[in-house]
Amino acid sequence: MLYAEVMNTLVTVRDFIHWGASRLEEAGLVFGHGTDNALDESAALIMHVVHSGTGLSEDHLDAVVDESARNDITCLIELRISTRKPAAYLTHEAWFAGLPFYVDGRVLVPRSPIAELIECRFNPWVVPEQVSRLLDLCTGSACIGIACACAFPEARIDATDISIDALAVARKNIERHGMEQRIRLVETSVFEHLGELRYDIIVSNPPYVSYTELRQLPDEFQHEPALGLAAGDDGLDIVVRILKAAAGHLADKGILVVEVGYSQQTLMELFPKIPFLWLEFEYGGEGVFLLERDQLVSHQQELDRVAVQRATVQNKVS
Repeated sequence: MLYAEVMNTLVTVRDFIHWGASRLEEAGLVFGHGTDNALDESAALIMHVVHSGTGLSEDHLDAVVDESARNDITCLIELRISTRKPAAYLTHEAWFAGLPFYVDGRVLVPRSPIAELIECRFNPWVVPEQVSRLLDLCTGSACIGIACACAFPEARIDATDISIDALAVARKNIERHGMEQRIRLVETSVFEHLGELRYDIIVSNPPYVSYTELRQLPDEFQHEPALGLAAGDDGLDIVVRILKAAAGHLADKGILVVEVGYSQQTLMELFPKIPFLWLEFEYGGEGVFLLERDQLVSHQQELDRVAVQRATVQNKVS
C-alpha cells in the first residue's frame, strides 16, 4: 500500500526528499552521522539513488523520478527505518572535507569538525609550506589522512589504526584517491610502531566514549564498531596515552590536535594545569583541543603521573 501511494502521488526528486524526511521523522530516527536532521538525511539517500553527487540544483530537484528509481528510493528509506543503520552504511559513501569516502560497518562514519581545520590548513598554527610529515592517529576510514594529504601536497602522511578491518577500508580509500605513494598505513596502538619519527602535525579523532555512555547511545551508533568509540570507564584511556607520548613524536614547532567531543570537561578535570586550546568552528562542532610541543614538554611530568596512576588502577582491576 505504501509503495502504491508513493507511486501515485510523488513525481519529482523534491517530492521524494520531502516524503522521505516525513517518513524518517515519523519513525523517530536519530541523526548524527554526517547529517543532523531528517531532510538532509533523506536528501543524502535520494541523491545516492539519482546519482546527483554532493548537491542538488533546482533542475535536479524538479527532475521526474523514473519508476526504477522510485522503487529504489522507497526501499532505501524503508531500510533506513527498519535497520536504524546510518545512511552512509546503506550507501557506502560519506563526505568529509569535500571528499567522498567508502565506508561500512568496519569504520566510524566520518563527521569530525577537524575537517574545517584541514580545509584551513591548520592556520594560523603552522606554516603550510613547512609541513613535511603528518600523522593521523586512529585513522579509521583514512578520511583525515587523505584530506590532510590534499591540503598539504608536499607532505608525507602516516595513518595508523589498531583495527585490521579499519585499515582495509582505509586502504580502499587511499587507492580511490590515488594516495598510495603519499600515505603509509601502520597497524599499531597509538605510537607503538612508529619508532622515533617526528611530525609537524599529529591529528587524531580517537575513541572517547565511556563504556556507560556507549551502552546508552541510540541504535544508529550501535551499528558502528565499538573499538572506534569506547575508551575506558571515562572515555579517556586512548587520549591519555596520546598526550603522554605526543611530545616525543612532534617536531620542534609541531602541534597536536585531538577530538574528545563531550569528554572535554572530564579531560580538563583530569589535567587542570594543561593549557588546552579549545578550538571554535564556524560550521559547528566542539571538543577539539590543540597543544604545541613546548606545552606538552612543559607539562610532561603531570602527563606521565596521570598516565601511570591510571595504568596502575587498571592493572589492579584486571
